[in-house]
Amino acid sequence: MSPAEAWAFLNNPANLKELTPPELGIELVSDLPGTMHDGLLVEYRVRLPLLGWSRWVSEIKHVEPGRRFVDEQRRGPYRFWYHMHEVEPRPEGGSRLIDRLTYRLPGGPFGRLAHTLLVRRQLERIFAFRRQALAARWPSSSTPVGRAF
Repeated sequence: MSPAEAWAFLNNPANLKELTPPELGIELVSDLPGTMHDGLLVEYRVRLPLLGWSRWVSEIKHVEPGRRFVDEQRRGPYRFWYHMHEVEPRPEGGSRLIDRLTYRLPGGPFGRLAHTLLVRRQLERIFAFRRQALAARWPSSSTPVGRAF
């Protein structure tokens, strides 16, 4: 997939549903434009293990068209959530999609325990699903998807 194709897909906020595992039951609440822009608020509901439904509001920031954007939680289950989505052109052609995630749970020591027992594995599954969904969308592409958190 070309960097332009990758960007066109990631830049459309409605595509979040396609990149989210079905068991999270994501429901987009906001009326969304067709493209990301700085300051865009995206509201959705997700089903969290052991917690039930959670309302989440993300603000889109630091949009560099064709290259990257950040979604930063304004309301949701995390104390802090900063997720950079990046499209990196590859010298041999195609592109690499990179997710960089920084987050912190609430609850001090209980949050750290929840992270160890549940949250980290859940995030690993979510990003594995993302990689599979992108590979299914572009099966002939050798585009790797990286993540760091």
